[in-house]
Amino acid sequence: MHPALSVILFTVASGIGYGMLMLLALFLPLAAGPADRLFGAVSLGLALACIGGGLLSSTAHLGRPERAWRAFTQWRSSWLSREGVLAVLSLVAIALLTLAWPILAAPVECIEMTAAIAGLLSAATVAATAMIYRSLKPIARWHNRWTVPCYLTIALASGGLWLDWAGAATGVDFLPRAVAPILVLLAAVVKALYWRHTDGLKSATTIGTATGLGALGQVRPLDPPHTAANYIMKEMGFRIARKHAAKLRRIAGGLGVLAPLLLVIAGGMVPALDRSAVLLAAPVATIGVLVERWLFFAEAQHVAMLYYKADAV
Repeated sequence: MHPALSVILFTVASGIGYGMLMLLALFLPLAAGPADRLFGAVSLGLALACIGGGLLSSTAHLGRPERAWRAFTQWRSSWLSREGVLAVLSLVAIALLTLAWPILAAPVECIEMTAAIAGLLSAATVAATAMIYRSLKPIARWHNRWTVPCYLTIALASGGLWLDWAGAATGVDFLPRAVAPILVLLAAVVKALYWRHTDGLKSATTIGTATGLGALGQVRPLDPPHTAANYIMKEMGFRIARKHAAKLRRIAGGLGVLAPLLLVIAGGMVPALDRSAVLLAAPVATIGVLVERWLFFAEAQHVAMLYYKADAV
């Protein structure tokens, strides 16, 4: 598929924000006493900026943005619509959490309950985003059991690194030091399993089954359906050389996994560099996630490309 920058930015940025909220919901009850209000303002402000910015960038991919509201009416059958409804509900929950925590300094129980609601809605929104792609049967690289776990674990890993960033910026140790590295390693393992699974895929659909002529023997097109590139070839069959895909995977792993782990380890070993290392780890890892997400779209190919290339998947 042709990677759309707006969708890449949306999924990466919103994943960071929702991942931060999921971890806030998990670890606020473990915090000793009321969590720091400045940390709450910075972390929630950052999460809201990522989610809001991501949602705004996603509108650039719409042909008629003024009609976007109609998508909310199809929540019974459309994962895109469900994602939109959940995103709005999560924004309401974030606003309530911001009001209860850094603004009003409400009782701890109230803050924790609001954070739990925001965290659950955030997890559901990320899962719904992943299900938009997971539900597309004509695209084998998306329609598999690893798509949703990839989105969730990468969101948690990104959110953990940026939550540590917010802690370093405000001088608050909110997450235990091992949490973000463990989440990064978990996301790396899940993504590696995703790539292992998708690299071995062979589509059950062939030109023979698509045309209904498979019983007659091997079927192949006599001529290409078009003499010039068209929309389907551009959007549904974006081609990326295998050697470039392998190189980009290494870049994604280096920036998204290895670099932040080394920075966190170096910061722990050299206290004088700790704060700087944590502040640098999150943006470096985000560049790696952007590369990973570009590959997620670029390596996918719609089954319609069977009509343009006989061995397409």
